[in-house]
Amino acid sequence: MLSYRHAFHAGNHADVLKHFVLVQLLEYFNQKDKPYWYIDTHAGAGCYSLDETFARKNAEFEEGVGRLLGRKDLPKELKSYLKLVRDLNPSGKLHLYPGSPCCAEPLLRADDKMRLFELHPADNRILNKTFADAGNKVMVLDQDGFTGINAFLPPQPRRALVLIDPPYEVKTDYRTVVAMIKESLRRFPSGTYMVWYPKLHSMQSRELPEKLKRLPGISWLNVSLDVQKPSEDGFGMHGSGLFIVNPPWTLPATLKKVMPYLVSVLGIDDGAKFEMEFKID
Repeated sequence: MLSYRHAFHAGNHADVLKHFVLVQLLEYFNQKDKPYWYIDTHAGAGCYSLDETFARKNAEFEEGVGRLLGRKDLPKELKSYLKLVRDLNPSGKLHLYPGSPCCAEPLLRADDKMRLFELHPADNRILNKTFADAGNKVMVLDQDGFTGINAFLPPQPRRALVLIDPPYEVKTDYRTVVAMIKESLRRFPSGTYMVWYPKLHSMQSRELPEKLKRLPGISWLNVSLDVQKPSEDGFGMHGSGLFIVNPPWTLPATLKKVMPYLVSVLGIDDGAKFEMEFKID
């Protein structure tokens, strides 16, 4: 299915969690001089106009990143992520929001590379246009990232951060994520893999992190942010989570500091909360 467009949800609470943590991981990778690859299996359009119909339909960014910009009490760990947003909006008004590729690209160094997978024709065209001048640093692929990633593992520099961020419109995506992580670890066991997942009523969304925890011999961290109680009718996303394989040892302390702040700022009702557990060797 190719009906999903992330532009409807750009800058919402799930993007805040995902992109804040993504920036933390990239900054950790940058502490070593050795180059690395950033691989995105479902890259989307790369950057999103918040003035267009898609984004304006529900204006989810107003309850997400819009609640953070302009605050004076920000934890310092959020500032690098929010600087990326501000740099796209020099007027101070929120017109553009950086998707994962546009959060990653400014942090990459001269020898680091991006590999971006996107099947949706319209988003793929936008992605190609966005990175048209990036040369061989960025490769945009019109392929299924679940399987296309195999051609790049292990990467040449033997360092990589992989974001797996499917829309989960197809229920089999949950099973495919687990199978892909298993195969990726077989090919490249030392890679860092970040899986985004929605928090829904569905059994598949609740079971995904539990299945990933049971993968043998891995270090992992699972963090989730609920912004509201689950709806009584069973519809809608009340939060989201990230499951990270081979996370930095520094990440738990960062999240313990920042997640309570995100709950307080992004929470909609008394169901707002965060949960975190990890096993880091």
